[in-house]
Amino acid sequence: MLAAFLGALVGLILGLTGAGGSVIAVPLLIWGMGWTLPQAAPTALLAVSAAATLGTLSAWPQGIVRYRAALVMSGAGLLTAPLGLTAAHWLPLPILSSGFALVLLYVSVRMILRARTAPEESKIVRAGLKGEQENPSEPVCKMNPATGRLRWTRPCALAISSGGLTTGFLSGLLGVGGGFVIVPILRAVSDLSFHSAVATSLMAIALTSAGTVAISITKGQPLDLMIAAPFVGGALAGMLLGRLTASRLAGPKLQTGFACLMLMIAAGMFWQALA
Repeated sequence: MLAAFLGALVGLILGLTGAGGSVIAVPLLIWGMGWTLPQAAPTALLAVSAAATLGTLSAWPQGIVRYRAALVMSGAGLLTAPLGLTAAHWLPLPILSSGFALVLLYVSVRMILRARTAPEESKIVRAGLKGEQENPSEPVCKMNPATGRLRWTRPCALAISSGGLTTGFLSGLLGVGGGFVIVPILRAVSDLSFHSAVATSLMAIALTSAGTVAISITKGQPLDLMIAAPFVGGALAGMLLGRLTASRLAGPKLQTGFACLMLMIAAGMFWQALA
């Protein structure tokens, strides 16, 4: 029951804010279940993968998921995920907790800044609503207007792969999905709209997270299905509930409030690491 409740909280946050799934899942499992970060990471990633898969399926009919970019990113991520898992095994827990707290700090500050500078983006939750494309100056990856697909060049492939390499390592090290890395990279190197970048990131997160869980299991990291199953089920239910109410609640104030909550969680993890 506790695992299902914690999962529902994660899913509700995903559905309402479109961010912070794994970065809130891991602390909830650490404090709620009494686990260490390496123990919590696979279960958190499994829930995030399931929720991201649901978001991908919702966005797919809108034609805004750039699946080739997602496949390239996830493929690159699975190359570095084992390195992250190995580092998580050898690093002391206080260092891992401090690293996770730094990720929380980065994500929360970025959410606050985006809520102020681009309030319209805070209404784009995990479904990835179709919208007008925004064209940054001279992106490395450009859309083909005739096909609606990215034009794949060597610089484009390298730029997108770099995001996957970073995401995979962070997934293995800290158990985070990496949307806070993928979306900014896609926006920086391509002329994808924010809607399309979010939708594409969901597919990459789903594949990378699921692959990282599979790799961690093969490396001997146990996955307690008695906890993981209700946690994942609760996350999916919470996400559906969040999306039903997101049209009325999502916005800059909600994003800022959630970011402040993450700042408090980051402070708690720093304190725990020091203690």
